[in-house]
Amino acid sequence: MTTKDENANGPGRSCGHSAQAQDDKKISIVLDHIKHKLMVMSGKGGVGKSSVSAGLAVVLAAKGYQVGLLDVDIHGPSLAGMMGVQGLLEISTEQKVIPKKVNNRLKIVSMQSLMQNRDQAVIWRGPAKTGVIRQFVGDVEWGQLDFLIIDAPPGTGDEPLSVAQTIADAKAVIVTTPQEVALADVRKSINFCHSVHLAILGLIENMGPFACPCCGKPIALFKSGGGETTATQMEVPYLGGLPFDPQVVKAFDDGKPLQLHSAAPQFVNALENVVERMLSSLKQ
Repeated sequence: MTTKDENANGPGRSCGHSAQAQDDKKISIVLDHIKHKLMVMSGKGGVGKSSVSAGLAVVLAAKGYQVGLLDVDIHGPSLAGMMGVQGLLEISTEQKVIPKKVNNRLKIVSMQSLMQNRDQAVIWRGPAKTGVIRQFVGDVEWGQLDFLIIDAPPGTGDEPLSVAQTIADAKAVIVTTPQEVALADVRKSINFCHSVHLAILGLIENMGPFACPCCGKPIALFKSGGGETTATQMEVPYLGGLPFDPQVVKAFDDGKPLQLHSAAPQFVNALENVVERMLSSLKQ
């Protein structure tokens, strides 16, 4: 027996709405068990956004928080390798995806862990990317989390838009470098957040000055202070700056993120200051 609405719209549309409602319910149930959802984004590539995402997750876990790390960079996933996890994701008896564990307080889901060949190109249009991002939230056994750190690809395309639409209470953490070309793009990211009503937790300036290993004087590969100036001009919180450190790159290239504290103490100290500002803001 069909209703008048089904005759008008067709049974397929009715089924589609029913499936959408079921997915929305699953996502809502999962998100109810996650206290803070932070999307790390950038206006352009090459600013160290994934390193910052991974670093934030490592520092928060070291402080005792339960942390999930979600890589929604569909075309260029890298976090699985950076975090040292291998193999494909497994499925539970309840047909839920089981995240890969880095340690007892940190787990990760990445597109990289769904691919038999990590060099395979993922050629998907927007709807397919939106669908998999929704699955990464609703069909994953995240459990009780204090933080879900979401690493989005650079720019203001399908992935950050899908996250903003799927996770209504997510907050953006925007990463930039001191270069003017990066700052111009980060202003677009800030305007994107305003357009989609995505709250901005703050801005981080990455690859800033670092202490010379010989004399201790600060060395600036680019310049410094542009991130804080941009944050002030755009009226968003400034979370702090992170120094350039080749040891950070090495730790993640080697898939040994838990060695960050010993390998790159200056970077970790700066990152801990950023995290303290984040925690303080989130308590307000």
